[in-house]
Amino acid sequence: MGFVKVVKNKAYFKRYQVKFRRRREGKTDYYARKRLVIQDKNKYNTPKYRMIVRVTNRDIICQIAYARIEGDMIVCAAYAHELPKYGVKVGLTNYAAAYCTGLLLARRLLNRFGMDKIYEGQVEVTGDEYNVESIDGQPGAFTCYLDAGLARTTTGNKVFGALKGAVDGGLSIPHSTKRFPGYDSESKEFNAEVHRKHIMGQNVADYMRYLMEEDEDAYKKQFSQYIKNNVTPDMMEEMYKKAHAAIRENPVYEKKPKKEVKKKRYASSCCLSQRGWEEFLTLFCVTQTLTEVVQTRSLTLHDVAEVRGTRFAKVIMVIEMY
Repeated sequence: MGFVKVVKNKAYFKRYQVKFRRRREGKTDYYARKRLVIQDKNKYNTPKYRMIVRVTNRDIICQIAYARIEGDMIVCAAYAHELPKYGVKVGLTNYAAAYCTGLLLARRLLNRFGMDKIYEGQVEVTGDEYNVESIDGQPGAFTCYLDAGLARTTTGNKVFGALKGAVDGGLSIPHSTKRFPGYDSESKEFNAEVHRKHIMGQNVADYMRYLMEEDEDAYKKQFSQYIKNNVTPDMMEEMYKKAHAAIRENPVYEKKPKKEVKKKRYASSCCLSQRGWEEFLTLFCVTQTLTEVVQTRSLTLHDVAEVRGTRFAKVIMVIEMY
């Protein structure tokens, strides 16, 4: 056997520096975060806003945040699980849902700052490139930067669907069309119609039609929720058009009413002082009755306590004191 060099030797482990906790957990890309958070010194305490997009198994999270020493401050947030309120009841994690969530975030944020009438964004969905510019004599366009986290920023990623929704909603976010669906890296050309189809859920509708013809069982299995909610391929575009209009009409988050929680009361068996006054009176009456029985039968209270257990003995001790 040949000589094998030990790479991870004693010196390696002695000099090893543990990475940050959130990097070890695979949650934060600190290389990107440092560049997204750092602010010019001549801007003093001006926040540098980030549009955070995270795609989970069942939800899409969009937030506007800025960094402080004590932690990130969330200014506004929108979630894909809010979309059923606007008419999108199924497919809450696809590209079209990501667009709707980004649009909801943008309209909600501008509504909060009173800028929703000034910057309406792109009302008609074309899928083509669109950039928000500041209007003279009005507050400047709200500018933020995309924070994709550790997601792979490949062409057609749902993160860019949320970005496009936010830009069409009226936010100024630096971007290009290179990562949108419809961009061809070889010819370096962008097909806006392909992007529009993804925004309107037509890629899903085409696959639904394909499965309906080729494999009925696979269609029923994969699109069971669509069947349950009576969503057909021909209804998809109209459904998303209505959702976009509903989001623009009322993007405000409605707080859920707090549930009235009735505190449960559990009887404590450890000592008399922890019991309620009513329970004490009941025990007191029972003990008085027992005392009368004891006197007639010539028994002591402590004899009864031994028979009835320690709980009664404590009550008897209290009664003897008074």
